[in-house]
Amino acid sequence: MPQPPEDTRPEPIPIVEERARILTREVETGRVQVRLATEEVEELVQATLAGRHATVERVPMDVELTEPPAVRQEGDVIVVPVVEEVLVVERRLRLREEIRLRLAPTQEEVALPVRRRVQRAEVHRLPPEPPATEPPATHQENRE
Repeated sequence: MPQPPEDTRPEPIPIVEERARILTREVETGRVQVRLATEEVEELVQATLAGRHATVERVPMDVELTEPPAVRQEGDVIVVPVVEEVLVVERRLRLREEIRLRLAPTQEEVALPVRRRVQRAEVHRLPPEPPATEPPATHQENRE
């Protein structure tokens, strides 16, 4: 059997494919100007002040002692003994009185004017500055 001539064999067809690549560049579309202005404003500030108020009660005692008593606390009352020396043929301590301090919590609403600084920002849009020279367009295609 005769062989077919060589020109009838299938010839490979090269396949060409295009690939697109996107390149970016910065383009100024506008500008922004921000200006800060500092000003003082006066406003009323409110707060609650906590404290204690002492009520003083003097209690006469007239008691003779051998040594001075210490300051003590009885519940919410602080007792401060007041002693004096009395000259007799002999020296003795006599509790003359006690001062009783009762501390009671207090609260007071206050409002005081204060000055504080506040900044305000002004934003202005500006048109873009024209470029000195237009950069060449970078458009590339790769073919493989």
